[in-house]
Amino acid sequence: MTTPPALLIAGHGARDDGAADALRALVRALGERHPEVPVAGGFYGAPGSPAPLADAVDGLAGRGVTELVAVPLLLAPTGTGTETLPAALERATAGHPGLRPVCAAAPGPDPRLLDVLERRLEEALGAGARTPQDRARTTVLLVGRGASDPHANAEVARAARLLWEGRGFAGVETAFVGQTAPDVPAGLDRCRALAGPVPGAAGPARVVVLPYAFFADGPVERLWMQTEGWAAAHPDIEVFGAQVLGTGPEVAEVVMERYRAAVAGGALPAGSRAADDGDPYGPQRVAAGAGER
Repeated sequence: MTTPPALLIAGHGARDDGAADALRALVRALGERHPEVPVAGGFYGAPGSPAPLADAVDGLAGRGVTELVAVPLLLAPTGTGTETLPAALERATAGHPGLRPVCAAAPGPDPRLLDVLERRLEEALGAGARTPQDRARTTVLLVGRGASDPHANAEVARAARLLWEGRGFAGVETAFVGQTAPDVPAGLDRCRALAGPVPGAAGPARVVVLPYAFFADGPVERLWMQTEGWAAAHPDIEVFGAQVLGTGPEVAEVVMERYRAAVAGGALPAGSRAADDGDPYGPQRVAAGAGER
């Protein structure tokens, strides 16, 4: 029986033990659900991470893996100023000449993940039924990590639009923890300026600050601190903080779907947009020479 390619879950930029634990839980869940597939996970673009991507690659190579599909655990591109997954894989596989890596498509704003975001909003607002009037007085501030690349930041705006469509919220605005504007306080200022009375709705306007992230790492902690400070200075509006997406069953399902698509479709040919630009929404082979020395 031929062993299928390994699944390597590649988180980005997290150095926190909590993020590493969440990634390990996702690896365990997928390994238990799909015992026929070797599964590992680690972080790239994060010097000092307790779960480095290179260690995960070494572990797979030690298990006799010759092919792996790396699924980047990204909701938006990382931008041009940070380490790319192909570059990280090229370094990680340099010592394993028989190992062939392929990068799969990232989850992005998959509809199942948007449903999880909606659930996080409901959890932040508290238990009980949510009427259309309740939602009509609620504005959401979707907060991304932020990048120097405007195309990367535009993906957060795209997710905000998709989250708003058909869900009945007053609006979904965007902000970023760093590197670009608007920052979290400016985003909250905009939400407050847009808030107004809603016919038939009881209570003041309110804002839910929603991290667009899988892990509650350092940037998300800063986001929550900024939210608390802004809320204390603006008692005229209700402000709620939501939890991150996490790595639950929907995330596992999307990751496995991206893996299967990459296995079925193979790598993109050299010269394609994804292969040249590092597009995280399409599969790609790592640069020639990586793992094939």
